Order: sequence, then structure tokens, then C-alpha cells
Amino acid sequence: MKKLTVPKFASEAAEAKWWDDHAGAVEGNLVEAIQSGRVGRGGPQRVIQEKRDSKNITIRMAVSEIERARALAGRKGIGYQTYIKMLLREALDREARRAR
Repeated sequence: MKKLTVPKFASEAAEAKWWDDHAGAVEGNLVEAIQSGRVGRGGPQRVIQEKRDSKNITIRMAVSEIERARALAGRKGIGYQTYIKMLLREALDREARRAR
């Protein structure tokens, strides 16, 4: 296991770049922790399973909405598709809570 020390970041863009640059080491450490039983269920294991179970979709969106998403995602230092997926997940979680 490669020991990673997460630094302080000047911006979200710098943080996103660091995590992207170290994704292989982070994933390796996570897989090793799961295999050795040092990680509980529901957290990282769920994320890995969701990644494996993901499916590409195509949706049509107004260009203006995509541009708004690009601008907002840029401020956060993340890609616009990641940002849209994050917003969708938050909305689905909110609606599921309301339905309870």
C-alpha cells in the first residue's frame, strides 16, 4: 500500500487535479483495504460496485443549460458532466427523502 498524504489545496481545481493525478494509488489502496477486510460495507465498496454497474445514457439538454453547467462546474474545478451527475444524484436523494 502506498501511503498518501493529502495536502492543503489553494482551490477546488487544485484539489481535483491532485485527486485525478493520484487516482491509481487511491484506488489501489482502497481495493487492498477492501480485500483485507479493513473497510466496512456501504462506503467504498458501494462506490466501486456503482462504478462497475454504471450505464451510459444520452439525454438532450438545451445548450443554455449545458453552458450554465459548464460555468458552475468550472468554478468548482470539476467537469460539467460530473457536475450534472452530482446534481442529479442530489435531486434523486432529496425526492426519495420526501417520498418517505
